Amino acid sequence: MARMLGAARSGVTRLVVALGLAAAGASCGDVVRQSRAPVLLVIDLLQGSAGNTTPGPFGNPLVSDVLTNVTSPAPCTPQTPCPTVFNDLGQVVLRLVPKDVINTTSPSSNNAITITRYRVVYRRTDGRSTQGVDVPYAFDGGITGTVPPAGTVTLGFELVRHTAKEESPLVQLIDNPTIIATIAEITFFGQDQVGNDISVTGTLQVNFGNFGI
Repeated sequence: MARMLGAARSGVTRLVVALGLAAAGASCGDVVRQSRAPVLLVIDLLQGSAGNTTPGPFGNPLVSDVLTNVTSPAPCTPQTPCPTVFNDLGQVVLRLVPKDVINTTSPSSNNAITITRYRVVYRRTDGRSTQGVDVPYAFDGGITGTVPPAGTVTLGFELVRHTAKEESPLVQLIDNPTIIATIAEITFFGQDQVGNDISVTGTLQVNFGNFGI
């Protein structure tokens, strides 16, 4: 009986250890499967700026005006402003982090990531996110910049397009005091210098409305 109990305990111990190793392997595997690149692409800061003749400061959340009354230059004046549609801008600060947290060797020049594209998808905070009905259409944009092995790179991009403010549901806000609160999910895509694909996603609060009403 004692031998049987000992064998049972040993089997349970081996099972627990095996499950623990499997869980650890799955966790590490998730990180590794993000990309074959030996580094992770990290967003240090993601902000937006309201469009205007002189864009405002970058921050979060972004207050996106669907129609802006421009008062200069002529013929626009404070008495007879010119209703104008502006796109809104975004800015991201990117850096690299080695996947191997034990080996502290700095990434090499081969690990530098060149960003070539980004995608913006909007979703409403209340869960209603049908494109062209509840939120603006998602879109892809071109962007080029290289994240160095050490340090950061700051890239600018278009966050809200002109056309989005001339389409549903934003165009209806011109004569409507309603505010549409969204979360913009922005994914940046690139490759390292040996061809490994890599991407990273961040989010930014964007509130749409006609704030000049």
